[in-house]
Amino acid sequence: MSPQSKSNPSRALDGVHGMHVVPHAPFALEEITKPGDFHQSPRERSSIEANQRLLMQRVWQQRPACLRPIRCCLNDDESLGETIANVLTSLPFIALGMQAPRKNLNCKLYANSLIGVGIASGLYHSSRGKLRKYLRWADYTMIATTTVCLSRALRNENPKLLMAASAFFLPIQPLMVSAVHTGMMEVAFAKRAFDDPDLKLVHNVHKMSSLLGCALFIADDVFPRTPFIHAAWHLTAAVGVGTCNKLLE
Repeated sequence: MSPQSKSNPSRALDGVHGMHVVPHAPFALEEITKPGDFHQSPRERSSIEANQRLLMQRVWQQRPACLRPIRCCLNDDESLGETIANVLTSLPFIALGMQAPRKNLNCKLYANSLIGVGIASGLYHSSRGKLRKYLRWADYTMIATTTVCLSRALRNENPKLLMAASAFFLPIQPLMVSAVHTGMMEVAFAKRAFDDPDLKLVHNVHKMSSLLGCALFIADDVFPRTPFIHAAWHLTAAVGVGTCNKLLE
């Protein structure tokens, strides 16, 4: 075989019976890639990541109200006199926590949480600046924690699902947690007062303080510029908490 035939192999087959070599095949070879196999440029990759982040932000902004943080009202303590009144009326919660029964672990947790309510409330009302909104959140969260601890102290066994949900919503919806466990406490208080005649007078005082406290709480939200409403709510709430301590004796 000559060097020319090696360089052009197609001619070596010329003349062979039944075979014809075409110089250029009529078919073109194309590489088909899968959708995930193509190479992305850095610009395309960054654009996709930005769109994903934007989508997650939109989903988070459209989350239900129960997953949104509380909106704190920061209009209290506009004068020095109002600040002093709000701080002083926070002290009864510390006294109630120190005097609360501590016969078991749940009662101890409830008593310590009451002390925490007084401390958190006093710190919030004496604060100023950017720290104030975080202390307002701590105040609401501490109140919700106290209602959960009271619910556990009154009932040794609570539904595990309820306690898990309370722990989940406690940082983001403390007012909702407080409402649920306060309702449970009210039912337990009414049943105990019905069975025990000695608790009827205490229960009547509790009902009156609760109704007045609810009215003052709403008035404080509707008329935020009216001074000393919040301090009055502190006092009525302290009376209601004092009657609740009778259930643990």
